[in-house]
Amino acid sequence: MDWITDPQIWISLLTLTLLEIVLGVDNIIFISILAGKLPPDQQARARRAGLMLALITRVILLLGLAWIVRLEKPFVEFTVLSHHVGISGRDLILILGGLFLLAKSTHEIHDKLEGEDGEVSR
Repeated sequence: MDWITDPQIWISLLTLTLLEIVLGVDNIIFISILAGKLPPDQQARARRAGLMLALITRVILLLGLAWIVRLEKPFVEFTVLSHHVGISGRDLILILGGLFLLAKSTHEIHDKLEGEDGEVSR
């Protein structure tokens, strides 16, 4: 029960809550745009299904994040410039995720600037 008085826990909870609100609004906007392309009689059902799937996915991702955070035991250890360095599962996932985001954003920017066929898009 020490967590109740720990300010770090409350700051983490507030940060996570704010992130969830922002991402939730993003989900609502995206799902509404996609559902708006359907026939009017299917839009309400598509919005409900999309929001339920977004909620389920968000909960699964949060459970996965809680698991990743606990991967602290280094499985690779080495020395760089006389500093002992260990890489845990969490570190590896963060590094690979960051590299994926860099590659994906570079690819998207390239497509925006050069177009699909390599021609300059206007």
